[in-house]
Amino acid sequence: NKAKDMEGYVGFANLPNQVYRRSVKRGFEFTLMVVGESGLGKSTLINSLFLTDIYSSVYPGPSQRIKKTVKVETSNVHLKENGVNLRLTIVDTPGFGDQVDNSNCWQPILEHIDTKFEEYLNSESRVNRCSLPDKRVHCCLYFIAPSGHGLKPLDVELMKRLHDRVNIIPLIAKADTLTPDECKEFQEKGKKKLCLVTLRNKSMSMSSGYSEVHYVNKQERVPFAVVGSNMILEANGKRVRGRQYPWGIAEVENLEHCDFIPLRNMLIRTHMQDLKDVTNNVHYENYRCKNLTAVTAGDGKKPSPKMVGKNPLAQFEEEKKEHEVRMQKMKSEMEQVFEMKVQEKKQKLKDSEMDLQKRLETMKKSLEQQQKEVEDKRSRFEAEKKAFEQLMEDRRRNDTKKSKTLKGGRLFASPGHD
Repeated sequence: NKAKDMEGYVGFANLPNQVYRRSVKRGFEFTLMVVGESGLGKSTLINSLFLTDIYSSVYPGPSQRIKKTVKVETSNVHLKENGVNLRLTIVDTPGFGDQVDNSNCWQPILEHIDTKFEEYLNSESRVNRCSLPDKRVHCCLYFIAPSGHGLKPLDVELMKRLHDRVNIIPLIAKADTLTPDECKEFQEKGKKKLCLVTLRNKSMSMSSGYSEVHYVNKQERVPFAVVGSNMILEANGKRVRGRQYPWGIAEVENLEHCDFIPLRNMLIRTHMQDLKDVTNNVHYENYRCKNLTAVTAGDGKKPSPKMVGKNPLAQFEEEKKEHEVRMQKMKSEMEQVFEMKVQEKKQKLKDSEMDLQKRLETMKKSLEQQQKEVEDKRSRFEAEKKAFEQLMEDRRRNDTKKSKTLKGGRLFASPGHD
C-alpha cells in the first residue's frame, strides 16, 4: 500500500532518536577473536585499532603466553568514546601453529565458538530472558605469516573450518617486512586461495548503508596487509604512529604503506554492526537450525531427508508414531526375553528339585541302613549282656555251694578232736 503523508506532526518520526538514545544508554558488545602464530604482532595491532593498551605488561599478549597446546583465553575491556560505551571481548589463542605437529590445532577454536552459540541458545530458551549477554564471536582476525609464498596449508584448512561459523578477516601480518611488489604478489596469491575457501563476508554489504563500490574497494584489498605500532614519531612535521627504520618511517595510517585504515574502517567504523548482524542472522541461525533439527530428529542423530522442510507438528506426530512402533517392538522383545528367562528359571528349579529328591532318597536309605546296623548291634549287645549275667549268676551259685560245703566239714571234725 502507498504510504500516506500526515497532515500534522504525530511523533513517530522521532523513533530513530528513541532507538539511538536507548542504544547509547544500553551500550554495545563486540567479541573479536585473534588467531595466528606467535610473533606476528597481534597484540600490537589490537592496541593500535582501539588506541588503548588492551595488552600491557600486566596482561601480556598471546606470544608472551605460549602454551604447550592451543588454549582459548578471553579478556574483557570496557571502552568509552564520545559517550558511547563498548564492552569489548578479545579472544586469543596462544599456542596456535607453534607446535611441530599442528594436527587438529583448530579444534579448541571451533569448540569455543560452538560453546558460545550453545550458551546463547540456552539463554534464549529460558523462561526469563530479561538480559541476554552476547558472548558470541562476531569476527575473527586471522594473521598470516609474511613468508612471501602465499597461504600455507594450515591457513587454508583453518579458514575452511571457520568460515561457516564466524566472519573471517584475513590479514598479512607485519607487511613492513615485505617490499611493495612482494606484498602485492602475496595478496594476489592469497586472493586465489581465499576464493577456494569461499569466505562469507559478502553478506556484510546488505545493511551497511554504504555504496557497493565503497565495499568492493575494501574487498579488493583482502587480505589486508597491516602494520601495527603504538609509537608516535615525527614525520614531515606531523606526529604519526609508525615504525622507525634506517630507510624511513613505515606509517600505520598511510594507505601507501599498509591497509590499516581500510581494516579499521571495515571492522569498527562502517561494518561492526554488520558483523554482529551476520553472526546473528547467518552463522548463529545455521547453528540453531542444525541444533534444533537434530533434537527433533531424535537421539541427536542427523535428520533424514524426508524430515527436512516438514511442518514441526507433522514431524512431531510422525516421530511420535515411529517412537510408539519402536516401543511396541521393544516391548515384544522384552516379553520374549522375559518368557525365556522364566522358562530357564523354571527348568533350573525343576532340576534342583529332582536333585534334592535324589539326595533325600539317598539320605533315607543311608539312615535306614544305619538304623538297621544299630538295631543289630543292640540285639547282639542284649544277647551278650544276658549271657554275661547268666554266667555271673552261675558263678555266684557255685561259690555259695562251695562255701556251705566247707562249713559243714569243719563242724563234723570238731567233736573228734575234743
